[in-house]
Amino acid sequence: MRFVFAALFCFAAAGYAVAADGDVKRGETLLTRHCATCHAVGRVGAGLNPQAPPFRSLGTRYPIDALEEALGEGLMTGHPDMPEFQFSAPDVGAIIAYLKSIQQR
Repeated sequence: MRFVFAALFCFAAAGYAVAADGDVKRGETLLTRHCATCHAVGRVGAGLNPQAPPFRSLGTRYPIDALEEALGEGLMTGHPDMPEFQFSAPDVGAIIAYLKSIQQR
C-alpha cells in the first residue's frame, strides 16, 4: 500500500513539474509577443528601448508576485509610449512563473 501512495506522489510531482515548465514557456511566449519590441524579456540581451527595463531585473524593483494584480487588471505606466496590457488569470500565472525563473540573483 505504501508503494502505491509513493508511486502516486511521484507521478503527481512529475505532473506538477511539467505543468510548471509549461507555464514558464507560455509566459515567455506571451512576454515575447507583447513586450519584446521594447524590453529585454530573456536572461540576457538588451531591449530595443533603452528606457524599458530588462525583465530579468524587475525583481530588484518590485516583488514579482506584486505584479499579478497589475497584469490582470491592466498594466499602465507613467510614460505614453507603453500600451496598456490586461491578461487573463491563467496568463498572469504563466507570466509570473516566467518572470520568477529569469530574475537575477
